[in-house]
Amino acid sequence: MLTTVHITGILLTVGILLAVSIFSGRKVKDARSFTTGGKAGSWMVCGAILGTIVGGQSTIGTAQLAFSFGLSAWWFTIGAALGALLLGLVYAGPLRRSGCTTVMEVVRREYGPRAETVGSLLFLVGIFISITSQLLSSSAMLTSLFGLPVGWALAMGAVLITLLVLFGGIKSAGASGLAKLLLLYVSSLAAGIAVWRLGGGLAGLHDSVADMYASPTLAQMNNLDSAEEVHRRYGSLIARGPLKDLGGCLSLTLGVVCTQTYAQAIWSAATTQKARRGAVLCAALIPLIGAACTLVGIYMRGHYVTADEAAALQAAGERLPDGVGIIENSLQAFPTFILAHLPAWLGGIALGTLLINILGSGSGLVLGASTIVVRDVLKSKVGKEGAEKRDLLALRISIVGILALGIVAAHFMRGSFINDLGFLSLGLRAAALLLPLSAALWLPRRFRPRAVTASMVTGTAAMLAAGILALPADPMYYGLAASAAVLLATGRKLFPNQQ
Repeated sequence: MLTTVHITGILLTVGILLAVSIFSGRKVKDARSFTTGGKAGSWMVCGAILGTIVGGQSTIGTAQLAFSFGLSAWWFTIGAALGALLLGLVYAGPLRRSGCTTVMEVVRREYGPRAETVGSLLFLVGIFISITSQLLSSSAMLTSLFGLPVGWALAMGAVLITLLVLFGGIKSAGASGLAKLLLLYVSSLAAGIAVWRLGGGLAGLHDSVADMYASPTLAQMNNLDSAEEVHRRYGSLIARGPLKDLGGCLSLTLGVVCTQTYAQAIWSAATTQKARRGAVLCAALIPLIGAACTLVGIYMRGHYVTADEAAALQAAGERLPDGVGIIENSLQAFPTFILAHLPAWLGGIALGTLLINILGSGSGLVLGASTIVVRDVLKSKVGKEGAEKRDLLALRISIVGILALGIVAAHFMRGSFINDLGFLSLGLRAAALLLPLSAALWLPRRFRPRAVTASMVTGTAAMLAAGILALPADPMYYGLAASAAVLLATGRKLFPNQQ
C-alpha cells in the first residue's frame, strides 16, 4: 500500500534527479552540445549509456518476463552488457575517427544520401518501438502507484520524459545517469537481499513457484503439465528455447552497437580512451541489476497471481492459497514487490529511482530519434549549416512529436512482454544498419550504394516477415542472413576504387 512515506521518498528522489538533469543542461547553447557534449569523462559516458540502456525494459520488463519464464529473463541485461562491451572495445575508435555525429552520417559519407534516408527511416522504426515500451513501463509505474487511468498515465509519462531531456540533451542524460547509478544499485541490492531473505535462496524460490503451480487451473493457464516442466521453465536460462533466448541476446548485443543514443555517448567523451572505459564500466554494471530484477520476478510468481488468474481460480471453484496476493498483471510485479516488501522510506527511494530510470531511458531514446529526424531525414528543412538555434528548436519540436505518436502506439501494444518489444526493437536496428555501418568503418569503397540500400530494406523485411510468420528461431537470424546475402551477392566491388 502506498503511504505518505512512500510518496515523500518518490517526490524527493524524482525532484533531485530532475534537478541534476536540468542544472547539467544549463550550459547547452547549441545543437552540437545538445547532442554530443564533447568533454565527458569515463563515468559520464557510463552514465549516459546506463541511463538509457537500463530502463523500463531492463527493470520492470525483466521482472515481468521472469514472472512467466524465470531465469531466462536475465538475457536482456546480459545482451545489453555484451553490446556495451562490443561498442567500447571494437567500435569506439572507428566511430570517433569518422568525425561524424550520427551513425547515419557515417552511412551517408560512404554510400550517399539515399542510403542515409532509407537507413534513417528503418532505424527510426526500431527506436520508436523502444520508446513505446518505455511509455508502457512508465504508465505501469504510475498506474500502480497512483491508480491513474492508462491514458492519463501515458500522457504524464510523456510529459516527464520531455522535461527530463528537453533542456539538457546528452549532458542531462549523462549527469542524471551517474546519479541514478548510485540509487539504482542501492535499490537493486536492497531488493535482491530482500528476495533472498524472504524466498530462502534459489531453492526456496523454485519451491514456492512449484507450490503455486500445484493448482491445476494455474498450471493449465500457463501451459505447464508437470513439476518437471515448472522446474525447466523457471530454472533454465534457455526456458523459451536456445534459439529464442540466445537470439534475443544477439539482438540486444548487435542492436546496441548501431543505436544512435549509445553512439552519442561515445562521441561525447573527451578522448577515445575515456569512451572505451565508460562503455566497459557500463558493461560490468548492467548484469547485476538484471539479476536482481529476475529474482524479484521469480519471487512474485511464487507468491502472487494476476487478476485474470484469480478470476479463473474462483470460476473453477479453487480457493486462493493463504498468503497469496493479487496483482493486476505481470507488469506490476516489480513495483508491487517494492511497495509490499521493502521499508517504506527505502521503498520510496527505490520507486522514485525506478520511475526516473524509466523516464531517463525514454529521454535518451527520444533524443537519439530526434537527432536522426532533424539531421538525417529533415536536413533540407531545418535551415542552412551553422543555423544552430534553428536546429536546436527543430530538435525540441521533434521530441514532442515523437512522444505524441508514442502515446498512440502504446495503446495498441498493451499486453505485450516489454522485453520482447526490446528484442524486436534492437534486432530491427541491427538488421538494417549493422552490416552497412561496419562496412563503412572497416571496408570503405568496397560495396555499391544501391546494394547497401537494398540490404537494409531486405534485412528489415526478412526480420519482420519471420516474426509475423512465427518461423523457428529468433527473427534476428533471418534479418541478418538476408542482409548479408544481398550485400555479398550484389554489392561487392572487385577493386576498392571501382565506380
